[in-house]
Amino acid sequence: MTASLPVSGLTSSSGAGFPAVQHQPQRSGHRPLAVAAAASAPSAAPALRLVAQSEGLLQIHTAPFRGSYGAVLSQALRSAGLGSRVLVTQFLKGGVDQGLGSSVWLCGRLQWLRPGVLGCLSEPAAHQGLELLEAVRQVWAFSREQLLSGAVDLMVLDELGLAVELGYIDQAEVLATLERRPAHLDVILTGPAMTPELMAMADQVTQLRRGL
Repeated sequence: MTASLPVSGLTSSSGAGFPAVQHQPQRSGHRPLAVAAAASAPSAAPALRLVAQSEGLLQIHTAPFRGSYGAVLSQALRSAGLGSRVLVTQFLKGGVDQGLGSSVWLCGRLQWLRPGVLGCLSEPAAHQGLELLEAVRQVWAFSREQLLSGAVDLMVLDELGLAVELGYIDQAEVLATLERRPAHLDVILTGPAMTPELMAMADQVTQLRRGL
C-alpha cells in the first residue's frame, strides 16, 4: 500500500495512475479566477417577458369542392377536449332541425349550431320564404353576440362567405363584427365561397385544391 506524502496545497492523495488534484493557495488581494471572469464579463441581456395572452387569428379555409370543413371540425373537437370553449355554426346546413333551442353539444364545451330548417340552403335568399331567412339570421345573431362578448375561445363559421354571397347575411355587418372581435378569440371561416373583403381581412388563408 502506498502512503500519501504531505504536499503543500494538496487536498487529495495520489492513487495509482491518477495525478493528485492540487489547489493553489489564494494570495492576499487576489480574487479567484472564476469570480474575476464573472466580474469582467458583459452584463447579461434583459430577461425575456412572456406575453400574458396570445392574440387570436382570423383564418380562412376554403376549397371549391367543400373539403375544408372536416379538418377544421377535427381541430375544434381537439380544442374542446383540451378545455377550450368552442362554437361551430353552419349557416346553410339543415336536415337535423336544430335551431337555437336544439343545438348539439360535444365534449361538453363545443356547441354545434345549425338553423332550424329541413334541408340545406343553396338558392339565393331572394328565392326563399321569410321563415327560412329568419332561421339563418337567428343563427347569425346568436353567433355574432357570442363573438362580440368573447364567450368562446374558438369560433368556426361554416359557409359564412356563401351566406353573404347568397344574400342571407349582410356583408357590411359581418365585416364590422369581425373587426370588433376580442383579441384572444380565434375565428375560422370555412366554405367554398369567400368574398374579396373577407380574404383581405384574414391573418391566414388555407386553400385546398384537387390534385391533377
